[in-house]
Amino acid sequence: MLKLFKNLQKKDYLWGLIAFGLIAAQVWLELKMPDYMSEITQLVQTEGSKMQDILINGGYMLLCALASLICAIITGYIVANISARFSKNVRKKLFNKVMALSSAEVKDFSPSSLITRTTNDITQIQMFIAMGLQMLIKAPLTAIWAVTKILNKNWQWSALTALAVVILLSTVATILVIVLPRFKIVQKLIDKINNVTRENLTGIRVIRAFNAEEFQENKFAQVNDDLTKTQTFNQKTFAVMQPVMYLVMYFLTLAIYIVGISLIKNSALAGKIAIFGDMVVFSSYSMQVIMSFLMLAMIFMILPRANVSANRINEVLDREVTVKNGHLKESSSSEVGTIEFRNVYFKYPDAEEYLLEDISFKVKQGETVAFIGSTGSGKSTLINLVPRFYDVSKGEILVDGVNVKDYDLAYLYNKLGYVPQKAVMFNDTVEGNITFGENGKHKTKALVAKALEVSQAQEFVSKLPQKEKAHIAQGGTNISGGQKQRLSIARAIAREPEIYIFDDSFSALDYKTDATLRHELKKYTKTATTLIVAQRIGTIMNADKIIVLDKGKCVGIGKHQELLKNCEVYQQIALSQLSKEELENA
Repeated sequence: MLKLFKNLQKKDYLWGLIAFGLIAAQVWLELKMPDYMSEITQLVQTEGSKMQDILINGGYMLLCALASLICAIITGYIVANISARFSKNVRKKLFNKVMALSSAEVKDFSPSSLITRTTNDITQIQMFIAMGLQMLIKAPLTAIWAVTKILNKNWQWSALTALAVVILLSTVATILVIVLPRFKIVQKLIDKINNVTRENLTGIRVIRAFNAEEFQENKFAQVNDDLTKTQTFNQKTFAVMQPVMYLVMYFLTLAIYIVGISLIKNSALAGKIAIFGDMVVFSSYSMQVIMSFLMLAMIFMILPRANVSANRINEVLDREVTVKNGHLKESSSSEVGTIEFRNVYFKYPDAEEYLLEDISFKVKQGETVAFIGSTGSGKSTLINLVPRFYDVSKGEILVDGVNVKDYDLAYLYNKLGYVPQKAVMFNDTVEGNITFGENGKHKTKALVAKALEVSQAQEFVSKLPQKEKAHIAQGGTNISGGQKQRLSIARAIAREPEIYIFDDSFSALDYKTDATLRHELKKYTKTATTLIVAQRIGTIMNADKIIVLDKGKCVGIGKHQELLKNCEVYQQIALSQLSKEELENA
């Protein structure tokens, strides 16, 4: 928790000191009122007292109450601003950290968990700062100040107050022992709720197509019931506090008056008024002491959950970023658009075996290199090493003659036009999705039109009511899979990069569109280097170089006809898709 407080700004500490002063003033004013009450009580009991004196003391009490209220309002405003700024800073820092993590590191935190940490967990800490810090300052000040005022009044009353405090603290300690372990469970169950909801929304078409609504409802109901039971248990346990608090307060007041009556009865006439005044004052101060310990109890109820949330946030913030940003923002090499793999090995952080082993090849500027292999052979992983979504375990990858680890990531990304396996569309217009991102080049309307034309997306975009200004829903749910792929390819073309990376980006296209798109793409990007991962032989047979992968190893490099003669794995893949006659005539 303390580690997160580093995100407070200097002005927040200044405002915090002001809030501390206001809380101290508020406590002093609240504790001053019983003194005036004692004075009024004695004036009422004393013969010859003037009404004016009673009214003056009553007026002082009202002024103290009003000033205390003003201090409380100002303090609440200041602390609310501090907590809001704090949560804003932490949320921004958490979001930026997630953006900096590599793909392997992000997988350690599920998307639903990251959403919970960015929203619910930060809200828990914000609530603690807004409410808990006020009580954390006010409670000790009130307790210490009130105790000093009643310390020498009467030992019997002091003993009764101490006993009441012990009973309250024992109750709070018991509750915390029971409830504390369940706070972590609550946050994990919220993660599960978010996960099931997210899964349901993203897979709604499949759920409906397979009549799985009831299954999903039961799945959600189970997690929801677990969360409800845990929260209900916590709330029921906390509910014990209120009746215990009232019982202790009322019995303490009653006990003080019973002891007071005994003392008044046994005292001389002259001392009766003084004892009665002390009794009234002591009962007021004892309530302040009880309330201060109750405030501390409330803090200990808020703090554990906030602390659990803080630990969850720190898990992300403290996660070491393995893909370190390089320093090179311009290439000193004369090479442009070249890629070289030198004895590259790769395995995931927790894996024992290598997914890729001893991969070596070089791609020259303007070449089209295709990767093919069975499912799980490591094709997508291999090309994802170029933009450093993962870093190699051994060996090195060179782009334009420079190790990719030496590049500033933004500079490296500006060299690339990346089209992922799953086309990603953002909640924006067609034009906004194509011009998405920044690579230092101005993306004109003419460039957008050319990108649409080359990617074969102009055909369906021209039929949309608003054409390039037509709205695309988040995830592209209002367009087809093939249309999403074409827009995703158009986005890469609009960047005019040195290197294109297509990760199985033609799979949703029909054969005619696929062939036309590749033909136009080859003409438009003839000076650019192209890496293509594909499952179709027809998509890659005209590539300058085809690299065949099998179980993470390179088992063949060459052109289509060469591999048909020399590579058994390639032959099997080719014959599973095309006949011998088609392959011979290709």
